[in-house]
Amino acid sequence: MPVAVDFLVFLAGTAVSLGASYLLVTRLERIGERIGLSEALLGVVAALAGDAPEITAAVTALAEHQNKVGAGVVIGSNVFNLAALLGLGAVVAGAIALHRNVVLLGGVVGVWVAAVCLVTVLGLIPVAAGLIGVLAVLVPYIVVLGAGGARLRRFAVTRRWEAWLAVAVSEEEEELSEVIHPRHGRARDIAMAAAALVIVVGASVAMERAATRLGTHFGIPEIVVGGVVLAAVTSLPNSVAAVYLAARGRGAAMLSTTLNSNALNVTAGLLVPATITGLGPPSAQSNLIAVWYWRSPSSRSRSPTATGVSAGRRAPSSSAPTSSSSDRC
Repeated sequence: MPVAVDFLVFLAGTAVSLGASYLLVTRLERIGERIGLSEALLGVVAALAGDAPEITAAVTALAEHQNKVGAGVVIGSNVFNLAALLGLGAVVAGAIALHRNVVLLGGVVGVWVAAVCLVTVLGLIPVAAGLIGVLAVLVPYIVVLGAGGARLRRFAVTRRWEAWLAVAVSEEEEELSEVIHPRHGRARDIAMAAAALVIVVGASVAMERAATRLGTHFGIPEIVVGGVVLAAVTSLPNSVAAVYLAARGRGAAMLSTTLNSNALNVTAGLLVPATITGLGPPSAQSNLIAVWYWRSPSSRSRSPTATGVSAGRRAPSSSAPTSSSSDRC
């Protein structure tokens, strides 16, 4: 196929995939609202739908045994997400105020997923073991978010950590409820979501294949095609969302959706398909980008104020009451 045609296919696939993923997010949010999902769980659904382009591109690459491209898309996309969260978001907003409990709840899961991803890509543990390790933390986390803060608070009477968990989920829901407020879904929303999913998958497959052919033609390493080009392109919706939430002062919502997005990327885009197709032997390039990803969340968790981010209650705005100083770091 001529290079010009591949370039046009890549651009068209990117535009269609990103546009359809936005439609998929809005329709799934409406469906989730109709069936009564909690705000925190709606955030997980939105993150999963927003990740559809990178997950599809990664699965396509792994299915074609282009392991460096597949791993690069997922890990590189996660690095770009974190850069948008604590870098671009902080630049746009000036400062990002975060709930301390939301940072701990989402941060523990995010760092665990990053660590498991690192040791799996390095070949220290089998891919299936990595998948089990991630699911062992991710599934209970999603169950807790689905239960909601109000329900957890009713049962948080015997142990201190149960009470803390209820508070953390409630704070996350408080943030998300002001930025995720979809209408109740209808039957046509289900049909539109299904159609959008098919379009996202088809466009993302075309985008990944065109990018791979272009990389081969110009002699670009696979890890660069996946970890830089495809990762940056497929991360655009998450970056825009991060800047939007930061500008509105919704730091906790931005943090939770970004960390959820990264965890779902690793699980659905890398570990699940790699368990079936294999990840291949470790390489210097894939090891480098995996370590890059690990260093991103771990360094942020140790230094929450390094980029203008403050942990504690979010800064007061016109729609939020002022928090007491005892709630801040």
